[in-house]
Amino acid sequence: MKMKYGLVALITACSIWFTVVQVSALRQQGNEGSSGVSGQPAAPKTVNLPVELTDRDAEIFKRIDQRLNENPQDHEASLLKSLIYFKTGHLDAAISELDILTEAAPRFHLAHLLRGDLLLSQFEEVSDIGDTALLDGLGAKDSAQIERLRLEARARLKGYLSLVGSTQVPAELVTLAAEVRRAVVVDKSQSRLYLYENAGPLMPPRLVSDFYIAYGKMEGDKLREGDLRTPEGVYKITRHIPGEKLPPMYGVGAYPINFPNELDRKLNKTGYGIWLHGTDQQFYSRPPNDSEGCVVLTNLDLDGIDEGFQLGTTPVIIAESITWLTPDLWLKQNREALQWLESWRANWESGDVESYLSYYDADFWSKGYNLKLWKERKRLVSKGKKFQRIGLNHISLMAYPEGAGIKNRRVMVAQFQQEYRSNNYNGDMWKKLYLVKDDQDWKILYEGAL
Repeated sequence: MKMKYGLVALITACSIWFTVVQVSALRQQGNEGSSGVSGQPAAPKTVNLPVELTDRDAEIFKRIDQRLNENPQDHEASLLKSLIYFKTGHLDAAISELDILTEAAPRFHLAHLLRGDLLLSQFEEVSDIGDTALLDGLGAKDSAQIERLRLEARARLKGYLSLVGSTQVPAELVTLAAEVRRAVVVDKSQSRLYLYENAGPLMPPRLVSDFYIAYGKMEGDKLREGDLRTPEGVYKITRHIPGEKLPPMYGVGAYPINFPNELDRKLNKTGYGIWLHGTDQQFYSRPPNDSEGCVVLTNLDLDGIDEGFQLGTTPVIIAESITWLTPDLWLKQNREALQWLESWRANWESGDVESYLSYYDADFWSKGYNLKLWKERKRLVSKGKKFQRIGLNHISLMAYPEGAGIKNRRVMVAQFQQEYRSNNYNGDMWKKLYLVKDDQDWKILYEGAL
């Protein structure tokens, strides 16, 4: 009995490889009596994986089990667990896992398709996902839907496996203020949303979970309204819109982000209505490149992460590709950024106005000011100062993804509460800085109220 399952090529690219020889060996051992063949859901069973399981496969299986222990409704983990069973020669357990999954998530079309492929593989050759004689008569519309499910399968596997065994941290999360409980990081190249938890001062943020997402139909950073791209940069969740107030396509709800932000507007980017939102209730999920620019999660996933969102506070960093750092390099970056910010504060407080102004970029702007006007104002103000005390509290620093923001310049966003005391003025405010860097030190590109 021959089998050449199309997911083999997919899994090969993700290092989960099984061969026709392994499947043939399984056939020779005889069918273990899979209840999945009869179409009846099987009870969960314990499967002893073979000792020859590779270290990476063992790590994958361990992570899958951890996710399912934390959240038994993690349907993606169940889907991948079935593939691990398949790889290790436990076809009955793989089908049983998919039986349970499709009963729990009847609209998870990819799970239904994979289950059908595994059942059919016992009787005929299946050369790709959904590539069977039973589906030969599909029309163009249905064939396109099968192709979208193939893309979803590839994206889920690629994204899920990218972090297996990794202890690295996104470089974009430089430091989070104590009151910022969680941060969202989106990697479009992996079709993945990562939810991080603030672990405290000088501690790398902790990965809470990660989720498959769909994003804009067109690749690249958003530049113009209607270009069907998902923007790249540093944003924040602004509000929550419950599902009952939205059309069905947005699922259980939506979380708008502040696109376009100050830098976007300076760069003449246009558009609006970029949200994190759910999926139409008639579907479980959507293909990777399927939105008009929003970030789309399954309804189950959105419900699972939104309790940690803080409206007006939770950062959302969207990248084409995230830059990952070891904890040591992350800590080095964290300290250097905080030291630069402290140096700016100390120079300002010292009253040395020319030294303070050297921290500003030639392209600096603020509301009503360019660099020339800013310097004139600061020099004038400094003449009336006998002393000034400046404190920076609740500091968050987030780096723009590489290649996003300004071409050939790194960009970082600083947010903090500023306390100002002097002989002739006292005031507190929340402030935002956009910092830029080329070959030299960081410079302030923008300064304004948060």
